[in-house]
Amino acid sequence: MLTKGDDYPLHQTSEVMAVSGGNRNFYDRYFFNGYSPDGSIFFAAALGVYPQLDIMDAAFCVSIDGQQHNLRASKRMGSERLDLQVGPVRIEIVEPLQQLRLTIAGNDSPITADIIFDARHAPIEEPRFIRRDGPRLLMDYTRMTQNGDWSGTITVDGQDIDLAGCRGTRDRSWGIRPVGAPESQPPPAGALPQFWWLWTPLNFDQYCGFFHSNDDGEGEPWNRRGVIDRISGGAQEFEPRAMDLSYHSGSRRVKQVQIETGTGELSITPRTGEANRTFYMSGLGYMHPVWGHGMDHGDLDVGYDVIALDPQPAIDMTTIHIQALSDTVLRVDGQEHHGVGVVEQLFIGPHASSGLTGLIDPAP
Repeated sequence: MLTKGDDYPLHQTSEVMAVSGGNRNFYDRYFFNGYSPDGSIFFAAALGVYPQLDIMDAAFCVSIDGQQHNLRASKRMGSERLDLQVGPVRIEIVEPLQQLRLTIAGNDSPITADIIFDARHAPIEEPRFIRRDGPRLLMDYTRMTQNGDWSGTITVDGQDIDLAGCRGTRDRSWGIRPVGAPESQPPPAGALPQFWWLWTPLNFDQYCGFFHSNDDGEGEPWNRRGVIDRISGGAQEFEPRAMDLSYHSGSRRVKQVQIETGTGELSITPRTGEANRTFYMSGLGYMHPVWGHGMDHGDLDVGYDVIALDPQPAIDMTTIHIQALSDTVLRVDGQEHHGVGVVEQLFIGPHASSGLTGLIDPAP
């Protein structure tokens, strides 16, 4: 089946663009977040393409006044991967790797938007993620991460919110990870499920910072990268000499992260004690029981709900994956820079070096 993508020199195999190898779990995904420095508004968006499932889905979420508004949409895409619109949610690539536009058309929810992301630095390519579940390939993907400035307007319940002064992050990832309906015959059960994921894109006036780590059950990293990028030019990659992380007692939420960068230090303090500063990734479909990524909702379906934000929610699979607005301090070249960013965390199973045990048991 020929599609619009076949007229661009982007083919990676001898197949037409509608076909992406032989793995049903291939995906291609956009993610965005944005926030005001005081945390009065936090928003996020995503759009995922699942060529082998012939599905495209998208979501736009806004946290404001103690509530997280979640607008979600899904469609059967007819193999057309370049039509980046799902119901009211649309992404436009204005200038690749520099400027993207996101629009939310009028719909049955109280949310509309017309906003633009302008990159502050060149994208950071994260190391390729490869992980197996026994003999089966579980994930094999690449991601790039980029911080930027937002402009435009989000409207919630008739209230126009000007994004001047808001910063945030966007990423692009593509490859293989579990999507759509669960596997009908997964590998035989073995060890306790384990996935420890920390992702920290950070914005300063003169710098952008970035650190992520995937660790095993012992707390040893199997995928990790850190970058300090001077806005005026010159990125420095680092392998942390040390990372000190603590949790809020009785939860799995990060309290403090200290990272040595080789030439200085990053100190990150999530505002997880403030409900409005915590974003639930289930709003974008992550581990959502109905709106999980790549699920078939028919030709087109649009849904909307509201989550009441709670500083101490019950620990379950819909609340354990979060992004927390965070204050951060960068010490480099003898100077101290203050900024704002996010800590994204998904901690399932044990992490011996930081004291986590069980599946979702809280830290002591």
